[in-house]
Amino acid sequence: MRGRTEITIETGSTNVYADLGYADAAGMQRKSQLAAEIARAIKARRLTQESAAALLGIDQSKVSRITRGQFRGVSEAKLLELVTKLGHDVKIVIGPVRRRTGKIELQFA
Repeated sequence: MRGRTEITIETGSTNVYADLGYADAAGMQRKSQLAAEIARAIKARRLTQESAAALLGIDQSKVSRITRGQFRGVSEAKLLELVTKLGHDVKIVIGPVRRRTGKIELQFA
């Protein structure tokens, strides 16, 4: 009979990148949300990676990387641009903060 291994489970935050100790965890989370929205939009429009690449003005290999969550080297601004090319409006709202430091948050409608 095999010995049993005890597994410890820890509750994480809502940001896996923060849990993993990334320096720009909030930025990484926003980029992952944008990449996921790009992947959803491509799927909803039933685009191939090649046709998505032509529409977005980027290489097919970059479409593949972004839709698989590999967005290092792609800026948030570029991801926002790609979202607009897929037919979404992007609205940036700046308002007063209720605490000392503000935050950047994405909301998808």
